[in-house]
Amino acid sequence: MARNNRIRLIRDGIVIFTGELGSLKRFKDDAKEVTSSMECGLTIRNYNDIKVGDIVEAFEEIEVKRTL
Repeated sequence: MARNNRIRLIRDGIVIFTGELGSLKRFKDDAKEVTSSMECGLTIRNYNDIKVGDIVEAFEEIEVKRTL
């Protein structure tokens, strides 16, 4: 998970919120990136209704230029 990733919050298989990552921390320090299987803390910008069992997905949007 990287700080510039977009965030998708999934609850019971339904996408509840899609937005931006507010902050990403590892051991009380700001982190630019946290790799898989490592604990971290995060906030989601303009959203604070996170519940137990929610799944947080990080994704990156890439614009691909079409050729004719």
